[in-house]
Amino acid sequence: MTTNYVDTFIRVAEDCPVESAEVPARAGTVAALEYGLVSARPYALTSDDLLFEVHAIRNAVPDAERAAERDRFFARSRACLRASPLAKRHGWGIHHDAEGRVALVAVESERYRELAADPALKQLRAMRSRRAARG
Repeated sequence: MTTNYVDTFIRVAEDCPVESAEVPARAGTVAALEYGLVSARPYALTSDDLLFEVHAIRNAVPDAERAAERDRFFARSRACLRASPLAKRHGWGIHHDAEGRVALVAVESERYRELAADPALKQLRAMRSRRAARG
């Protein structure tokens, strides 16, 4: 199973509580780890790489065991970056390039508006944090 997308832009969730992107404040959280890894190396990691690296860091997986652990990790389906707290709560869009590598894009930026309007990209929304109100 893979969580990778190509030529895709994940826009922030409809119920994202911020209007400007925020750097996650609490160290060690999934959001902080994802932010640190992607912001340090935009377009270096695929979604699969990022999700596994966060798992490996949080579970202190030794380097010697990473290959086997990655196989175990992806043996079952995983949520894609549409479920990332960066796009759900912190105001970051996630751009997947033609090779599936990811970068973060602040919701208030011109780049975000350009990517959100690009018809060549598959447009997705991050998952809502709360269920939509019934009306």
